[in-house]
Amino acid sequence: MTSVAVAPLPEAPVAAPRPTRGAVARFVRKPVPMLALLVIALMVLAVLFADLLAPYGPLDQDLQNTLAGPSSAHLLGTDSLGRDVLSRLLYGGRPALLGVVAGVATFLVTGVVLGVLAGYFGGWTDRVVSAVADALISVPGVILVLAVLAIFNQEITIAMAVFGFLASGVLIRIIRSSCLSLREELFVAAARVSGLSDLRIMARHILPGLIGPIVIQLSLFSGVALAVQTGLGFLGLGSLPPAPTWGAMVGEAAGIMTTQGSMLFITGGVIALLIIALGLFSDGVRDVTAESRKTARSRPARRRRADRAAAAATAAEIEKPPVDGVPLLEVENYSIGFDNGHSTVEVVKGVSFAIQPGEILGLVGESGSGKTVTALSVLGLLPGNGRVTSGDLRLHGRSTCGLDEQAYRSIRGRRIGLVSQEPMVALDPMFTVRSQLTEVLRNVTSLPRQALRAECVRLLERVRLPDVEAVLEMYPHQLSGGMAQRVVIAIALAGDPDLLIADEPTTALDVTVQAEILDLLRDLRARSGKAVLLVTHDLGVVADVCDRAVVMSRGEVVEVAAVDDLFYAPREQYTRRLIDSTPNLVAAP
Repeated sequence: MTSVAVAPLPEAPVAAPRPTRGAVARFVRKPVPMLALLVIALMVLAVLFADLLAPYGPLDQDLQNTLAGPSSAHLLGTDSLGRDVLSRLLYGGRPALLGVVAGVATFLVTGVVLGVLAGYFGGWTDRVVSAVADALISVPGVILVLAVLAIFNQEITIAMAVFGFLASGVLIRIIRSSCLSLREELFVAAARVSGLSDLRIMARHILPGLIGPIVIQLSLFSGVALAVQTGLGFLGLGSLPPAPTWGAMVGEAAGIMTTQGSMLFITGGVIALLIIALGLFSDGVRDVTAESRKTARSRPARRRRADRAAAAATAAEIEKPPVDGVPLLEVENYSIGFDNGHSTVEVVKGVSFAIQPGEILGLVGESGSGKTVTALSVLGLLPGNGRVTSGDLRLHGRSTCGLDEQAYRSIRGRRIGLVSQEPMVALDPMFTVRSQLTEVLRNVTSLPRQALRAECVRLLERVRLPDVEAVLEMYPHQLSGGMAQRVVIAIALAGDPDLLIADEPTTALDVTVQAEILDLLRDLRARSGKAVLLVTHDLGVVADVCDRAVVMSRGEVVEVAAVDDLFYAPREQYTRRLIDSTPNLVAAP
């Protein structure tokens, strides 16, 4: 076989990574946001336990001490009817808190659910949700809230829920925008390759990345909702006298400001203090999330027994035991096009090749030759506007063209595994290696819970990782490039697939680590008979590990040949130029 002359380089020692402090620890070290959180917590607890803390009832009157200033008997003074201001503030916070909770809950559920659906699925879902968001933003919210109060007999809770729904258009836009970038991350693509359902991907891999924007918007909206509800109370809307509300207390204090100014300062100050605290808290969360994304420990995901059973049934129907002499994968006259709104542009044209069980086939070409698009289409991972325009693709002799997403999930991770070219971003930064391996194992195997950790250890040992117990508890940022690539290979092997698609697996790795990864692929073929589709632009890698090679250029197959024939006697001029452009290639003796 042809070999590559490479000067060996010593592997640089990898410094032991320092433990990463989580977002909560970084937030705690910020004094202003922590003080704001303390103020919010104390005020909420005081309102909730008003029955225990209030010295008087909210309607108790002391007519001999009307409009009195602060004293030992009335710490914050009394109002025009001799009612204790502190007690009325504590009890009046309850309808305010209830209204804010109703508004925030509606705001959160509507904004997050619609925003994630629009950002993740795109297409017509995105267009419909964006139209809804535009409509909500354009509606005059305060006017509609006043109408709701008139219709529902001053029910402030219903009015605030409507206000939260109308305000959710802003949150929909923010969550959609964040989700659009998150869905393009390789760890999301890796989750799809592992056969996870869309719902599970959104819940486990998309939502954790949206926590920062969600918390910021919730705290900001809470302040807005409190100000709106207070303004309605000031106008005499909502709860009717003599029931205490913060807005009504501000209105009363404004009327007696010339005779008792402290009451306006006290009641208005409490509301202002809470709104400012909410704003400072959101600033603190923003600062923490703006820093480099750190990790948080995950909770084990629940099993999806029904999904796994359905996926296994589909897999059994599509992938029966192979017949002798039938290639593992056949690509025949395969074309892929992308719709640009007016026409379909073909980027892969009439590609044909086959992979035999236990074979390492190189798919080689320069950037833009169509090799990666071809490989990803095997897994049904074409972008939204991409589609197979002609030809057929057969796995174990059975066509996979036209399969729906559920059927593809039965293939991904079980029959075909993917090793991506950027392992550091193919791993979800929010979860440990153990958590990510366990998630895939739950999806592609039927192992009992107590056996999952042992299987994680076995997989990491299989890819030759040292000290696997320590590696299991590491986060992606604590891994070196070579370690991360081995973890990605272990994840791809979790479902014991027949075929591994390795998309530029040695990119960005130093020469020594490249050699180790290639040796690992050879070992996997030798020990388990797995076939490998190796996508690369490096002819040296093809010469080192592949049995045959498919040369692509401009979306077409230029030449298919055994590796020795390809390098010793290339038939096509384009292949000769590729070989000539790689000066380190030398003929094997």
